[in-house]
Amino acid sequence: MPLTTPRRSALVDQVIAQLRNQITSGEWPVGSRIPTEPELVELLGVARNTVREAVRALAHNGLLDIRQGSGTYVIATSELAGVMHRRFADADPRHIAELRATLESSAARLAAERRTERDVAQLGALLARREEAWDSGDAELFVAADISLHMAVVAASHNDVLIGLYSDLGDLLRDWLRDDVGTELTPATHMDHARLVEAIRRGDADAAASEAAGYPFEWLRHAPGRDRD
Repeated sequence: MPLTTPRRSALVDQVIAQLRNQITSGEWPVGSRIPTEPELVELLGVARNTVREAVRALAHNGLLDIRQGSGTYVIATSELAGVMHRRFADADPRHIAELRATLESSAARLAAERRTERDVAQLGALLARREEAWDSGDAELFVAADISLHMAVVAASHNDVLIGLYSDLGDLLRDWLRDDVGTELTPATHMDHARLVEAIRRGDADAAASEAAGYPFEWLRHAPGRDRD
């Protein structure tokens, strides 16, 4: 998605909107470094101070992280996600697991009750991709595939509020999952999600909810370096 030169008077607001759109559209994904200040000046055709103010505003809102000597990085996809990331980044791991279990079991129950044929096909494809990512041995690829599967389960709930909330929590959950998995995939951290997908497919709400509720605590038990009861 190309950046265009703002032509109206509220330049800072327009630049903020364009930069935010690059983030929310996925053009600049979470974890990526955005173009440098001189590059943005050239792309947008505005003054350096305008770019600097827009970037600072998005950093204040939690979407960007300005790292001196390294660059500016995307850390969240929305203002709410940024707030949640700051608020809960240092939360107790068990509390995070309890929150995930609550949200994901509710979503899985609704998904089993409301899933469409398209949802079932999507879940099957993402389950296969998750297994392929595991077999590859690439931890970062596996984290992305696992999150995509869980997002698809929530999407199959067809509850817009739940989908939006989980999406805003997604960046934080991705960070926690990355910590749980570590840099190397091990047998202890492999959890088969086939039973969850199958329960949703056959419309077994109780089984789907039970499966989804257990995964966060399994991660907690097996995560390297975490304090566990």
